[in-house]
Order: sequence, then structure tokens, then C-alpha cells
Amino acid sequence: MSRLTPTIFICLLTCTAAAQSLNGTWRGKLTQGPGGCFPVYFIEMQMKVEGSKVTGSSYHFSDVSNFVKENFEGVYDAKNKTVRILETGVLTFHIPPDCVPCIKTYSLAYERTEKDQKLSGDWGGRMMNSQVACPPGKITLNKEASSIFNEIKVDTGNIRLDFYDNAEIDGDTISVTVDNQSVVSHQRLGIKPLTVNVRIDLKKTEHEVVMIAENEGSIPPNTALLMVTAGEKRYRLFLSSDAEQKKVLVRFIYEKPSA
Repeated sequence: MSRLTPTIFICLLTCTAAAQSLNGTWRGKLTQGPGGCFPVYFIEMQMKVEGSKVTGSSYHFSDVSNFVKENFEGVYDAKNKTVRILETGVLTFHIPPDCVPCIKTYSLAYERTEKDQKLSGDWGGRMMNSQVACPPGKITLNKEASSIFNEIKVDTGNIRLDFYDNAEIDGDTISVTVDNQSVVSHQRLGIKPLTVNVRIDLKKTEHEVVMIAENEGSIPPNTALLMVTAGEKRYRLFLSSDAEQKKVLVRFIYEKPSA
């Protein structure tokens, strides 16, 4: 019995490491057959794995201004390194009026190489509030260091945003909008912050800040460190954009402070 213990121990370590590798942000492309709103569009999954249980949220988007956000749950098979995911409902969406969100299921296989981590496979589903099938397709996701969709809950009416170039100063320039209004235009990131003050309208509980990468500097991609000061709370976000995704969204959601 004691001779089997090292083998079992190594297996447990391997399975746990693989499951932990799934935690975080995955982003890539999703294709679908004729009849879809877009022939090819992007998807981001923010995934959490505990044992074999998978939970999280997904964003289907053409850009950060046109997206569908959904919750999902699923099962991770450590032996076969596969993930089965079922979206459980739409949370919010901003899409053209002739498009209908699709509630999807995914069958994905996990693969890790020296350079990256990948999830790929097939998907199918049904249109929201109906049993009509969506045109199925393929999906490929890569593990990412940061999300392009971020949400922060605040309980104050004043927010300060400080944008810095992340890591090496290489000439990255950005523009920033707040609720579609330009507040920073083609400014270079550096050691000193680009500062934006956001006044929360307490009657409008959500405000959207979008960072737009105007270039990638001398060292792609365009990366920024955003320090958020909301009352006595501080948050640090690492924002990254590349040739395909030049915008990063941060949504601030106001919640009345508890008594």
C-alpha cells in the first residue's frame, strides 16, 4: 500500500495544477453557421474552478460597446482534460435590435504548451426565451493575463482614475471616454499618471469608462496600470489591448453604502 502513495500523490498534484490553470480569463473567437448575427465574433470567459465544478461569466462581443454577458456553470474532467459548460442565463446585453442573444453550451478540450494555454471545441445552443436552435460553430480560447471587461462596485459618488504605463515606458498612448464622452485624447502613458475624475450620478447606478489603445508603443501590446480610488477603497487593474482588441471597459456600479 505504501508503494502506491507517491504515484497517487503525483496524480493529485497534476490534476490540481491542471484545474487551477483553468482559473482566470480566457479570450478568443467563436464562429457560427449561416443565420448568426456575426459570422465570427469574440468571446471572453472569466472562469473559476473548484474541484470538478466550473462557474463564471462569459462575454460575447464584437467590441466592448456591443456585447452580451451571461452566467455559466459546468464540469471539469481532470482525467481527460475536458470542460463541459452550460450558460444559465443572460445578465445584460448591448447589441443591435435585430440580434437575439444565444444561450450556449460548450464542449472544450484543454491543451498546454510551452508558450500558451488553449481551450477549443464545439458549441451549440438556443435563442433566448425560445427553443429555436442557434447555428452551431467552433470556439478557440487562449489564457489571458487580464480582462477587457471589468466591473467594480463602489459606494461613493467620486472616483479617481490614475492611468500609468505598465512595466517599461515604451510610448503607449491612450484615449479615455466616460459614458461615451471623451475625457482624454491621444495622451502618452508614463511614470506620472493621467488622471480622470468620475462623478457618479446617484440616480444612474452604472457608469462606463473605456480605455482606447491608440498605438502599441515600441513593445506590443499596449498595457496600462489603472489605480482606482473610490472613497477609502483602492483597486489596481492591469489593462491590456492588442491589434484585435483595442478597447478595455471598466463598469462602475454604484451601491448605496450600508448604514
